[in-house]
Amino acid sequence: MSRVGKLPIKIPQGVDISLDDQVLTVKGPKGTLARQVPATIDIQVEEGAIVVRRQDETQKSRSLHGLVRALVNNMVQGVSQGFTIGLEIQGTGYRAEAQSNLLNLSLGHSHPVQFILPQGVTATVERQTTIKLEGNDKEVLGQTAARIRALRPAEPYKGKGVRYAGEQIHRKVGKTGSKK
Repeated sequence: MSRVGKLPIKIPQGVDISLDDQVLTVKGPKGTLARQVPATIDIQVEEGAIVVRRQDETQKSRSLHGLVRALVNNMVQGVSQGFTIGLEIQGTGYRAEAQSNLLNLSLGHSHPVQFILPQGVTATVERQTTIKLEGNDKEVLGQTAARIRALRPAEPYKGKGVRYAGEQIHRKVGKTGSKK
């Protein structure tokens, strides 16, 4: 039995769950999320909690059991509390500015980079070097943060670039002059 898959998911106050033809829909104060559930996995609501069970013991259904439970848990947590990811920008002249669904980034390129945020993700910029991304879908939020970081990843010599909040960059020693 999957250690993760067998744990029940508590349903917070104000969250509604419905399952129609293997499509799970979760509604809450932060929005609505829907996901296709594999046919080998059963989802049931019992006593204020969601229970995820597999129908058989095949390798495929055993591997999907914990995954589906984790995805459903992320959906419930996303519509009730939401998720946030912080990004930090370091470097001389590197800055960010947020406008509705657009993020203007100056990252040392010859031109400013305009990054369009996907639907459901909002960005706030604090002190021009700190970006806070918020959303209810953990998967989309993480992918958005990774795409912003990929525009100028932190380099190991001076540490300039975009990094996750609290990320430690392994710094390398630069060249040294040779003495003859």
